[in-house]
Amino acid sequence: MGRRSDHSRAELEALILEEGHRHMAEVGFARFSAREVAKRIGYAVGTLYNVFGSYDLLVAAINTRTFEQWAQHLENRLADPSSDRIATLVAGYFSFASEQMNLWTAIYDHRLPAGMAMPDALAQRRGALTDVIVREIAAILPDEHLGEAQRLARSLVATVHGHCAFALNGSFALLGETDPLGMATARVKEALVAAGARF
Repeated sequence: MGRRSDHSRAELEALILEEGHRHMAEVGFARFSAREVAKRIGYAVGTLYNVFGSYDLLVAAINTRTFEQWAQHLENRLADPSSDRIATLVAGYFSFASEQMNLWTAIYDHRLPAGMAMPDALAQRRGALTDVIVREIAAILPDEHLGEAQRLARSLVATVHGHCAFALNGSFALLGETDPLGMATARVKEALVAAGARF
């Protein structure tokens, strides 16, 4: 039975996100169920769609929460004294993915339907992750190449993602590669040096 009057809309949104995120972490995107989330919080599944607009926007909101946690994970690692902030970023990418694999893979497993744009508010919040990476790259680029930081960051994220995905799905092990993190870090640094970065 629904508790339709128990929470304000803002409270209900926070409740759904909290439980939805927990459920996604437990089972991953393939087994994620909005109906299960509704059951856990004591509301009808239609309430979730009324609050978020659709199943896809609910999942997008849950994944956005993961982006924010991922950005904070990187910031926490960068807060520790380190003489190699780029290596710390790469290691932080790998560690978040391995520690939160269901949440991490859900980001890439879910696609919005054709014609549905990511809401601006969610896109801006997701951008916090890229902002961390751009900031660290810009800090080591010469002034004449600062304009390349955004584009370089996107390319390097793709490089690290590929190495991380191969590490986690066992592909590198099949290829006999024993240090995917070291290899990813080396590729990133090579690209940064080619762009004029000073470590």
